[in-house]
Amino acid sequence: MARRTPSTINLLLAVNKPVGITSHDVVARARRALGERRVGHAGTLDPLASGVMVLGVGQATRLLGRVTLDTKRYLADIAFGFETNTDDAEGEPTRTVAPAPELFLEETARCALAASVGVQSQVPPAFSAISVNGVRAYKRAREGGDVDLPAREVIVHEADLIAVTEVDGAPVWTVAYTVSKGTYIRALARDLGRAVGGAAHIASLCRTASGCVALASCAALDELSPAYARDHMLDPVRVLGCAAIEVPERHVEDIRCGRRLPSALIGQATAPVGEGDPVALVRAGELLAIGCITGGRLAMSDVFPQPIEGVCL
Repeated sequence: MARRTPSTINLLLAVNKPVGITSHDVVARARRALGERRVGHAGTLDPLASGVMVLGVGQATRLLGRVTLDTKRYLADIAFGFETNTDDAEGEPTRTVAPAPELFLEETARCALAASVGVQSQVPPAFSAISVNGVRAYKRAREGGDVDLPAREVIVHEADLIAVTEVDGAPVWTVAYTVSKGTYIRALARDLGRAVGGAAHIASLCRTASGCVALASCAALDELSPAYARDHMLDPVRVLGCAAIEVPERHVEDIRCGRRLPSALIGQATAPVGEGDPVALVRAGELLAIGCITGGRLAMSDVFPQPIEGVCL
């Protein structure tokens, strides 16, 4: 088997995903624009949704499993009047309820949204990427099969009303959400409609932040090139949210060979670290490896043959 060619671009990058394409489409376009096969993403966005999508390029694809990005922020338009089989505007109407007059009132919206904040049990949409017995839920739903997804615990940290408008005679609530990882805004809209005695779906959705990465940090997908990607690359240490150590040149070869580093270096970390904690090992603006405190020393967890760019300590 032929050996994989070393990646020439190794970085994390956020793009502003346009409406109308899939997350897979974003990855495919990034591969072509950057001339790099190793591209992956952290956090799927539906075709209807736009906004922040974090990509890993080259060796940085190995960081995606560590990029938790636990908190997400969204701006959603929730339209009342009917539910759909996808819980958004792309689906077929499945349940219709004429909106009550009070749904046009901001006071009603604020009270309903306040009641939705906190820990809740959420049943994901049938049209989702969740795997059931090895089959994606959306695939089973498209084929007309029954999809019975178990409820999961999610957290709605904030649900702030931006505006109440009227579209085609029905109320639309524009809401800024801050939620935990794994929360489906489509399901929040569906459940919100039911909670107020009506029916609702997502009319439009934009992810405005994923963890510490906001829209302002995003690159334009249509402008991607190797040089442009480097101009917009993310600091991998900041995205990972872990402590970092600027290692002396004499230890670079030890890292490349996977050797443990002396405990004296631990005191130079940018934040307190303890047994089992991950530490980013960097040199001259590049991430060389992820280490772990083991027995009071720094053991290598992941070593990157081509360093990941973009570190700003």
